[in-house]
Amino acid sequence: MTTKSKRNTPFGDSIDSASPKEWDTVAAKLYHPSDVVPEPVCPVENPAHYNTGAIEAIEGIEASMSPEEFKGYLKGNMMKYAWRYDYKGKPVEDLRKAKWYLERLIEANL
Repeated sequence: MTTKSKRNTPFGDSIDSASPKEWDTVAAKLYHPSDVVPEPVCPVENPAHYNTGAIEAIEGIEASMSPEEFKGYLKGNMMKYAWRYDYKGKPVEDLRKAKWYLERLIEANL
């Protein structure tokens, strides 16, 4: 005599009785590691070499300075990238970096 094993599934006794909503609920929890798409590395907004620890470098720099010192740091970096944008072969990237620092300087002054 064979007995049918009953498994405790999210769908009750059988996956055949699952509704589309139940399938969606379970499917949202299942993934294969190859399904995970790494975030694209942006050399302006999120350079990979600045994110190797628990916090971004800019956060550690800000924490080590007074608000006025940090504003000077932001201003200096904005000026540096704007000053030399035409000399390194990546003018648009350097102008975007200058803009990135300028936007943070504006936020720091709000």
